Amino acid sequence: QLQLVESGGGLVQPGGSLTLSCAASGYPSGDYGIGWFRQAPGKEREGLICISRYDDNIYYADSVKGRFTISSDNAKNMVYLRMNSLKPEDTAVYYCAFRWANCSPRAESYNIWGQGTQVTVSS
Repeated sequence: QLQLVESGGGLVQPGGSLTLSCAASGYPSGDYGIGWFRQAPGKEREGLICISRYDDNIYYADSVKGRFTISSDNAKNMVYLRMNSLKPEDTAVYYCAFRWANCSPRAESYNIWGQGTQVTVSS
């Protein structure tokens, strides 16, 4: 069964950058979407951005447009989230997730989740 493992979280100062990685144990055939989500304490899980099998990048959160980008390396079964100009409000646990269809902003529509990686933006 496909599994996802995130890495790359940590403590970063405001204005700094961080790249998160999502390693997949294998990509299936057919349409799929891999999305990045985050959840801050006391808040609902928020869909940020997604990449489809066909490398379509779809943003779901206006708060990260122009600062976050998603990319993939299919040969390595990796998906990345590059985060620039980080703000304290970006502090959250970040998750990558997989769904057996094209991208969607609905967290409940994703079938497989990683364990999450903590990102803390603080001086």
